[in-house]
Amino acid sequence: MSRTQILDHDTIVQKTKRIAYQIVEDNFDEKELVLIGIVPNGLAYAELLKANIQAFSNIAIDILSLELNKLNPLDEAIVFHKGKTNLKNKVVILVDDVANTGKTAFYALKPIMDENPKKVQIAVLVDRKHKLFPVAADFVGMSLSTTLKEHILVEFEKKKVNAYLL
Repeated sequence: MSRTQILDHDTIVQKTKRIAYQIVEDNFDEKELVLIGIVPNGLAYAELLKANIQAFSNIAIDILSLELNKLNPLDEAIVFHKGKTNLKNKVVILVDDVANTGKTAFYALKPIMDENPKKVQIAVLVDRKHKLFPVAADFVGMSLSTTLKEHILVEFEKKKVNAYLL
C-alpha cells in the first residue's frame, strides 16, 4: 500500500503550537482545562497539546483518556478513565488525531456529557470532510478532502510524529 506524507514532524509541531494558542485564546479566563484523549493516538496528541499549552500558559491541564470501538461503538463499552477529575462546570476538550465521519466523537461525547461540563470543544490534527454525524472540530491542524477509500495514518514514534495519506 502506498503512502504519501501529508504532514511532517516539523509541520505537526507548528500546527500543534497554533492549536494550543487557539485553545488558550478561546479559554483565556479559565484556570483549568481538561483534555480527553481518545485512545490511542488522541491520547498521545492530547499529551502533545498539554506540553505546548504549558510552555506559555499558566492554565492547569488535566489529561483523561477514553476508549471505544471506533468502528462499532455500541459493540463494546465506552471506557472513560476519569481519575480524580470531576468534569462538572469545567471546560473539556475532546482530542483525537483524525476526524473522519464524526462518529467517534459523537459516541465519545456521551460519557462526557453525563458529567455536566461547562463547555465541550473538539481538537484534531487532521479533519477529513466526510461528516455523517453532526460533530465539527473547533480546533483543526489541517482540513483535507479525500476519497472514501483513502485513509489518514498518524504515527507517533518516540519523539517524532508524521501523518500519511494511504
